[in-house]
Amino acid sequence: MKLGLHARYGGWAVVTGASSGLGTHFAEQLAAEGFALVLTARRTDRLDELAARLGNEHGVETLVVPLDLGVPGATAQLVAAIGEREIGMVIANAGFGFSGRFEDVDLATYERMIQLNCTAPTALCHAFVPALRARGRGGIVIVSSIAGHQPTPFFAVYGATKAFDLMLAEALWDELRGTGVDVVGLCPGGTRTEFANQAHMREESAGAEPGPVVAAALRRLGRGPSVLPGLAMKIAGSMHRFLPRSWVAASTGGTLARSLLGKSKADARRGR
Repeated sequence: MKLGLHARYGGWAVVTGASSGLGTHFAEQLAAEGFALVLTARRTDRLDELAARLGNEHGVETLVVPLDLGVPGATAQLVAAIGEREIGMVIANAGFGFSGRFEDVDLATYERMIQLNCTAPTALCHAFVPALRARGRGGIVIVSSIAGHQPTPFFAVYGATKAFDLMLAEALWDELRGTGVDVVGLCPGGTRTEFANQAHMREESAGAEPGPVVAAALRRLGRGPSVLPGLAMKIAGSMHRFLPRSWVAASTGGTLARSLLGKSKADARRGR
């Protein structure tokens, strides 16, 4: 069922991290809505394949921009490649996580994570919000995570970056109210994507299907600042409202030690 998003926002849609997971599903659902697409990620072959398929299936125009947004200055290259195309939707989806004891992960990994998860969405929004505001309509989805709702021991920097994304989305939602520009932060939990493998998680839960998660974000545009798809995620994301933050951190730490590292929290703390 179409949501009428293209009639509402018009223009092209920019999707970062489009080569897999949620990004591919955002591209598919926006193409079905009638958007021409700017697709960016590191893997050119996957982007080309996706662009060709969506062009054949939906008759939409596509622009493939192979880039690593984890490199400083890459967002400026993306904006330059887009040129004078009128942008109506921005999907800030690219990101990654890495699990382990804080000190066991090298600093370069954290720096790249902060660049990709925080700096790139900020730069992307900063580039396109003025034009969206001037045209009086547009949509922005910033992909956060359930991890952005609570402390995440053994996933500390990833959780911190996703808290940044969530606060950015909710602040822009309020700042842009009344302008015709809708913003939503998407906070998925475990989802069937490549994320678990890339994050070096020891256990990969079945998770939610990515299609319905993306659909929940698109439905939420114009209706609220953020969305936690699924009842279980809504409950988990509300823990910090009712329990002391120390309790939430302790509970989350035990869960993440088992799911990410395959260890008890005590053993994870000791590096065993």
